[in-house]
Amino acid sequence: MPQWTIERPEQRTFAAVTELSVRIVAGRVAVLASEGPPAIEVTEIGTSPLIVTQDEDGRLAVSYPPWEGLFEWLRSGQQSAVLTVTVPKDCQVHVGVVSASALVAGLQRRVSVKSVSGEIVLDGVSGEVRAETVTGAVESRGLAGNFSFTSVSGELTVAHGVPHRMRANTVSGQITADLELTPTAHVTLNSVSGAVLMRLPAETDSEVALRSAAGRVDTTFAGLRGGDSAGKTLTGRLGGGMASVSATTVSSDVTLLSKAAPSTGGEERA
Repeated sequence: MPQWTIERPEQRTFAAVTELSVRIVAGRVAVLASEGPPAIEVTEIGTSPLIVTQDEDGRLAVSYPPWEGLFEWLRSGQQSAVLTVTVPKDCQVHVGVVSASALVAGLQRRVSVKSVSGEIVLDGVSGEVRAETVTGAVESRGLAGNFSFTSVSGELTVAHGVPHRMRANTVSGQITADLELTPTAHVTLNSVSGAVLMRLPAETDSEVALRSAAGRVDTTFAGLRGGDSAGKTLTGRLGGGMASVSATTVSSDVTLLSKAAPSTGGEERA
């Protein structure tokens, strides 16, 4: 299996890549869809080199050499890199970082990104998408397909998302989602102490269930009814109700806003 050691800034191209795995600690990593040959460009690197391998099935891996002790490895502060990897849009991608930021753009098949404290940005990604963090924030633009998000205290922001299946679970992180629903979309947003704010088009067809054990539940959509006098539950059907949306918190607020269609140029409906 071919193997390369990268110890200084350089560029390298590869044969056809079907799957990519990137593991770094600090710095920045960008994985971009491209119609050109798969390539890696390292613009900054610490004293620890990167090891790049590619097997006969086209699986490309970028990581560090094995370490003797985990705590020594994390204390060293030497495993930092800034790199960009370009792959075909149908390539499977797996990215793992500790404190580095990660950008994944244009991929259309299967994407998995895991972070401890680094920020994750997903731009124009579709297919099966999964993001996991401890404290790192996740920002998504133009998301489509199936999306799963899990975090302890990281915030999730989704702009112009068109998910088919979307599930987000966080303990204390806030969830903000600006969505348009496919006819059979299923969206589930859960938080313990983080607020949930969601925007949907004014003309939405969906079953809706909004609940909070101790927080408030509010909406600008007419037709949703409260299940109790304390304002902690709102349920009902919008339009035909083919899709489903649920948002639940324990101690924070849930807010559902309506937005005008882009072509109208109008304000949000109060």
